[in-house]
Amino acid sequence: MATVGFVGAGKIGGRMVERLLAAGHRVRLYARRPEVRDRLAALGAENVERPRDLAGCDVVVSCLYSDEQVLDVLPGLVADLGPATVLVSHTTGRVETLSRLAERCPAGDAAFVDAAFSGTAADVAAGRLTVFLGGRAEHVATAAGVVGAYADPVVTTGALGSALRVKLLNNLIFAAITQVTLRGLEAGRAMGIEESAVLEALSVGSGGSAAARHIAAHGGSGPYIDAVRPFLRKDLAACRDFAAALGIDLSALLAAACDGPLGLGDAGLLEKGAVR
Repeated sequence: MATVGFVGAGKIGGRMVERLLAAGHRVRLYARRPEVRDRLAALGAENVERPRDLAGCDVVVSCLYSDEQVLDVLPGLVADLGPATVLVSHTTGRVETLSRLAERCPAGDAAFVDAAFSGTAADVAAGRLTVFLGGRAEHVATAAGVVGAYADPVVTTGALGSALRVKLLNNLIFAAITQVTLRGLEAGRAMGIEESAVLEALSVGSGGSAAARHIAAHGGSGPYIDAVRPFLRKDLAACRDFAAALGIDLSALLAAACDGPLGLGDAGLLEKGAVR
Protein backbone atom coordinates (compact mmCIF):
# COMPACT_ATOMS: atom_id res chain seq x y z
CA MET A 1 0.00 0.00 0.00
CA ALA A 2 1.12 3.55 -0.69
CA THR A 3 2.49 5.87 1.94
CA VAL A 4 0.14 8.85 1.85
CA GLY A 5 0.91 12.31 3.14
CA PHE A 6 -2.12 14.38 4.10
CA VAL A 7 -2.73 18.09 4.59
CA GLY A 8 -6.09 19.60 5.47
CA ALA A 9 -7.75 17.18 7.89
CA GLY A 10 -10.88 19.24 8.53
CA LYS A 11 -14.45 18.00 8.57
CA ILE A 12 -14.13 16.29 5.19
CA GLY A 13 -10.36 15.74 5.14
CA GLY A 14 -10.44 14.05 8.54
CA ARG A 15 -12.90 11.50 7.21
CA MET A 16 -10.60 10.92 4.25
CA VAL A 17 -7.73 10.13 6.61
CA GLU A 18 -9.92 7.67 8.51
CA ARG A 19 -10.82 5.86 5.30
CA LEU A 20 -7.20 5.80 4.10
CA LEU A 21 -6.08 4.24 7.38
CA ALA A 22 -8.91 1.71 7.30
CA ALA A 23 -7.85 0.73 3.77
CA GLY A 24 -4.36 -0.09 5.03
CA HIS A 25 -2.42 2.94 3.85
CA ARG A 26 0.36 4.37 5.95
CA VAL A 27 -0.71 7.98 6.51
CA ARG A 28 1.64 10.78 7.51
CA LEU A 29 -0.33 13.84 8.60
CA TYR A 30 0.32 17.55 8.88
CA ALA A 31 -2.34 19.22 11.02
CA ARG A 32 -2.18 22.40 13.08
CA ARG A 33 -4.88 21.67 15.64
CA PRO A 34 -3.76 19.44 18.52
CA GLU A 35 -7.16 17.78 18.85
CA VAL A 36 -7.04 16.72 15.19
CA ARG A 37 -3.49 15.43 15.53
CA ASP A 38 -4.37 13.45 18.66
CA ARG A 39 -7.60 11.97 17.30
CA LEU A 40 -6.10 10.75 14.04
CA ALA A 41 -2.87 9.59 15.68
CA ALA A 42 -5.02 7.35 17.88
CA LEU A 43 -6.29 5.74 14.68
CA GLY A 44 -2.77 5.18 13.35
CA ALA A 45 -1.75 8.38 11.54
CA GLU A 46 1.83 9.60 11.97
CA ASN A 47 2.04 13.32 12.73
CA VAL A 48 4.72 15.53 11.18
CA GLU A 49 5.74 19.04 12.19
CA ARG A 50 5.91 20.73 8.77
CA PRO A 51 4.20 20.21 5.41
CA ARG A 52 7.57 19.68 3.73
CA ASP A 53 8.11 16.63 5.96
CA LEU A 54 5.61 14.86 3.68
CA ALA A 55 7.74 15.33 0.55
CA GLY A 56 9.04 11.76 0.56
CA CYS A 57 5.60 10.11 0.53
CA ASP A 58 4.38 8.20 -2.51
CA VAL A 59 1.31 10.43 -2.74
CA VAL A 60 0.43 13.66 -0.94
CA VAL A 61 -3.27 14.50 -0.64
CA SER A 62 -4.23 18.10 0.07
CA CYS A 63 -7.77 18.93 1.18
CA LEU A 64 -7.33 22.62 1.99
CA TYR A 65 -10.33 24.97 1.84
CA SER A 66 -9.14 27.74 -0.46
CA ASP A 67 -6.51 28.89 -2.94
CA GLU A 68 -5.13 31.17 -0.24
CA GLN A 69 -4.54 28.22 2.06
CA VAL A 70 -2.96 26.22 -0.77
CA LEU A 71 -0.50 29.01 -1.54
CA ASP A 72 0.23 29.52 2.16
CA VAL A 73 0.75 25.88 3.19
CA LEU A 74 2.04 23.94 0.18
CA PRO A 75 4.94 25.88 -1.45
CA GLY A 76 7.56 24.53 0.96
CA LEU A 77 6.32 20.99 0.45
CA VAL A 78 6.30 21.35 -3.35
CA ALA A 79 9.85 22.72 -3.31
CA ASP A 80 11.03 19.48 -1.68
CA LEU A 81 8.92 17.00 -3.67
CA GLY A 82 10.73 14.00 -5.08
CA PRO A 83 10.28 13.18 -8.78
CA ALA A 84 8.12 10.14 -7.99
CA THR A 85 5.71 11.84 -5.57
CA VAL A 86 2.22 12.65 -6.86
CA LEU A 87 0.43 15.64 -5.33
CA VAL A 88 -3.37 15.33 -5.32
CA SER A 89 -5.27 18.56 -4.65
CA HIS A 90 -8.93 18.41 -3.58
CA THR A 91 -9.27 22.20 -3.30
CA THR A 92 -12.01 23.79 -5.41
CA GLY A 93 -10.53 27.06 -6.59
CA ARG A 94 -8.80 28.79 -9.47
CA VAL A 95 -7.22 26.66 -12.16
CA GLU A 96 -4.11 28.84 -12.28
CA THR A 97 -3.31 28.16 -8.61
CA LEU A 98 -1.85 24.75 -9.46
CA SER A 99 0.23 26.34 -12.22
CA ARG A 100 1.63 28.86 -9.74
CA LEU A 101 2.38 26.06 -7.32
CA ALA A 102 4.08 23.96 -10.01
CA GLU A 103 6.63 26.75 -10.49
CA ARG A 104 8.03 25.78 -7.08
CA CYS A 105 8.68 22.19 -8.12
CA PRO A 106 12.47 21.61 -8.35
CA ALA A 107 12.19 19.16 -11.23
CA GLY A 108 10.15 21.63 -13.26
CA ASP A 109 7.79 18.77 -14.14
CA ALA A 110 5.32 18.56 -11.30
CA ALA A 111 3.34 15.34 -10.84
CA PHE A 112 0.11 17.13 -9.94
CA VAL A 113 -3.47 15.88 -10.12
CA ASP A 114 -6.43 18.17 -9.54
CA ALA A 115 -9.07 16.16 -7.71
CA ALA A 116 -12.10 18.35 -7.15
CA PHE A 117 -14.98 16.48 -5.54
CA SER A 118 -18.73 16.58 -5.11
CA GLY A 119 -20.21 15.36 -1.85
CA THR A 120 -20.15 15.62 1.91
CA ALA A 121 -18.30 14.25 4.93
CA ALA A 122 -21.00 11.59 5.18
CA ASP A 123 -20.26 10.54 1.60
CA VAL A 124 -16.56 10.22 2.48
CA ALA A 125 -17.36 8.10 5.53
CA ALA A 126 -19.50 5.82 3.36
CA GLY A 127 -16.84 5.60 0.63
CA ARG A 128 -19.11 7.17 -1.97
CA LEU A 129 -17.60 10.61 -2.55
CA THR A 130 -17.61 11.65 -6.22
CA VAL A 131 -14.09 12.69 -7.25
CA PHE A 132 -13.01 14.18 -10.58
CA LEU A 133 -9.36 13.62 -11.57
CA GLY A 134 -7.39 15.72 -14.05
CA GLY A 135 -3.75 15.23 -14.98
CA ARG A 136 -1.36 13.00 -16.89
CA ALA A 137 -2.60 9.44 -17.25
CA GLU A 138 0.09 7.88 -15.08
CA HIS A 139 -0.42 10.43 -12.31
CA VAL A 140 -4.20 10.03 -12.44
CA ALA A 141 -3.83 6.24 -12.17
CA THR A 142 -1.72 6.66 -9.04
CA ALA A 143 -4.19 9.13 -7.55
CA ALA A 144 -7.16 6.89 -8.32
CA GLY A 145 -5.55 4.05 -6.39
CA VAL A 146 -5.45 6.24 -3.29
CA VAL A 147 -8.68 8.25 -3.43
CA GLY A 148 -10.55 5.02 -4.12
CA ALA A 149 -10.37 4.46 -0.36
CA TYR A 150 -13.13 7.05 0.04
CA ALA A 151 -14.41 7.79 -3.47
CA ASP A 152 -16.82 5.99 -5.77
CA PRO A 153 -17.27 7.02 -8.51
CA VAL A 154 -13.92 8.39 -9.63
CA VAL A 155 -14.30 10.29 -12.91
CA THR A 156 -11.30 11.02 -15.17
CA THR A 157 -11.79 14.39 -16.87
CA GLY A 158 -8.65 14.99 -18.95
CA ALA A 159 -5.57 17.17 -18.56
CA LEU A 160 -4.47 18.94 -15.39
CA GLY A 161 -7.04 21.59 -14.53
CA SER A 162 -9.93 19.84 -16.25
CA ALA A 163 -11.31 18.39 -13.01
CA LEU A 164 -11.53 21.86 -11.51
CA ARG A 165 -13.33 23.14 -14.59
CA VAL A 166 -15.82 20.27 -14.42
CA LYS A 167 -16.38 20.85 -10.70
CA LEU A 168 -16.90 24.59 -11.16
CA LEU A 169 -19.46 23.97 -13.89
CA ASN A 170 -21.12 21.35 -11.70
CA ASN A 171 -21.38 23.80 -8.82
CA LEU A 172 -22.57 26.61 -11.06
CA ILE A 173 -25.39 24.42 -12.37
CA PHE A 174 -26.09 23.16 -8.84
CA ALA A 175 -26.39 26.72 -7.53
CA ALA A 176 -28.88 27.60 -10.27
CA ILE A 177 -30.99 24.52 -9.56
CA THR A 178 -30.84 25.28 -5.83
CA GLN A 179 -32.15 28.80 -6.41
CA VAL A 180 -35.09 27.43 -8.42
CA THR A 181 -35.81 24.83 -5.73
CA LEU A 182 -35.76 27.44 -2.95
CA ARG A 183 -38.12 29.63 -4.96
CA GLY A 184 -40.39 26.61 -5.35
CA LEU A 185 -40.41 26.10 -1.59
CA GLU A 186 -41.30 29.78 -1.15
CA ALA A 187 -44.18 29.30 -3.59
CA GLY A 188 -45.32 26.25 -1.64
CA ARG A 189 -45.43 28.22 1.59
CA ALA A 190 -47.45 30.93 -0.16
CA MET A 191 -49.92 28.20 -1.17
CA GLY A 192 -50.16 27.04 2.43
CA ILE A 193 -48.10 23.88 1.93
CA GLU A 194 -45.54 22.93 4.57
CA GLU A 195 -41.96 22.97 3.32
CA SER A 196 -41.43 19.44 4.63
CA ALA A 197 -44.36 18.20 2.53
CA VAL A 198 -42.97 19.78 -0.63
CA LEU A 199 -39.52 18.29 0.03
CA GLU A 200 -41.03 14.86 0.61
CA ALA A 201 -42.91 15.14 -2.69
CA LEU A 202 -39.75 16.27 -4.49
CA SER A 203 -37.88 13.26 -3.13
CA VAL A 204 -40.02 11.02 -5.36
CA GLY A 205 -41.31 13.47 -7.96
CA SER A 206 -39.89 14.55 -11.30
CA GLY A 207 -39.05 18.00 -9.89
CA GLY A 208 -36.63 16.53 -7.39
CA SER A 209 -32.86 17.07 -7.47
CA ALA A 210 -29.70 16.77 -5.45
CA ALA A 211 -30.44 20.31 -4.24
CA ALA A 212 -33.81 19.25 -2.83
CA ARG A 213 -32.23 16.24 -1.12
CA HIS A 214 -29.56 18.42 0.49
CA ILE A 215 -32.13 20.97 1.68
CA ALA A 216 -34.14 18.18 3.31
CA ALA A 217 -31.03 16.66 4.88
CA HIS A 218 -30.16 20.02 6.48
CA GLY A 219 -33.62 20.32 8.00
CA GLY A 220 -35.03 22.97 5.67
CA SER A 221 -34.22 26.08 3.70
CA GLY A 222 -32.82 28.25 6.50
CA PRO A 223 -30.16 25.87 7.85
CA TYR A 224 -29.24 24.82 4.32
CA ILE A 225 -28.70 28.38 3.08
CA ASP A 226 -26.51 29.19 6.09
CA ALA A 227 -24.41 26.07 5.53
CA VAL A 228 -23.91 26.25 1.77
CA ARG A 229 -23.71 30.00 1.06
CA PRO A 230 -19.98 30.55 1.83
CA PHE A 231 -18.92 27.56 -0.26
CA LEU A 232 -20.99 28.51 -3.29
CA ARG A 233 -19.85 32.13 -3.07
CA LYS A 234 -16.25 30.91 -3.23
CA ASP A 235 -16.99 28.65 -6.18
CA LEU A 236 -18.86 31.33 -8.12
CA ALA A 237 -15.94 33.70 -7.63
CA ALA A 238 -13.68 31.03 -9.13
CA CYS A 239 -16.12 30.61 -12.04
CA ARG A 240 -16.04 34.36 -12.58
CA ASP A 241 -12.26 34.41 -12.78
CA PHE A 242 -12.17 31.32 -15.00
CA ALA A 243 -14.63 32.89 -17.44
CA ALA A 244 -12.76 36.18 -17.48
CA ALA A 245 -9.38 34.52 -18.07
CA LEU A 246 -10.62 32.47 -21.03
CA GLY A 247 -12.99 35.06 -22.44
CA ILE A 248 -15.96 32.71 -22.05
CA ASP A 249 -19.43 34.19 -21.62
CA LEU A 250 -21.02 32.47 -18.63
CA SER A 251 -23.35 35.36 -17.89
CA ALA A 252 -26.58 33.38 -18.37
CA LEU A 253 -25.46 30.62 -16.01
CA LEU A 254 -24.05 33.07 -13.48
CA ALA A 255 -27.26 35.10 -13.57
CA ALA A 256 -29.32 31.98 -12.85
CA ALA A 257 -26.96 31.00 -10.04
CA CYS A 258 -26.96 34.44 -8.43
CA ASP A 259 -30.68 35.21 -8.61
CA GLY A 260 -32.55 33.79 -5.65
CA PRO A 261 -32.79 33.21 -1.90
CA LEU A 262 -29.19 31.99 -1.53
CA GLY A 263 -27.93 35.58 -1.73
CA LEU A 264 -24.83 34.71 -3.73
CA GLY A 265 -24.51 37.97 -5.65
CA ASP A 266 -26.27 40.65 -7.66
CA ALA A 267 -27.20 39.49 -11.14
CA GLY A 268 -27.42 43.14 -12.16
CA LEU A 269 -23.66 43.42 -11.70
CA LEU A 270 -22.86 40.64 -14.14
CA GLU A 271 -20.66 41.74 -17.02
CA LYS A 272 -19.40 39.35 -19.68
CA GLY A 273 -19.74 36.34 -17.41
CA ALA A 274 -18.22 38.01 -14.35
CA VAL A 275 -19.74 38.83 -10.98
CA ARG A 276 -18.27 42.23 -10.17
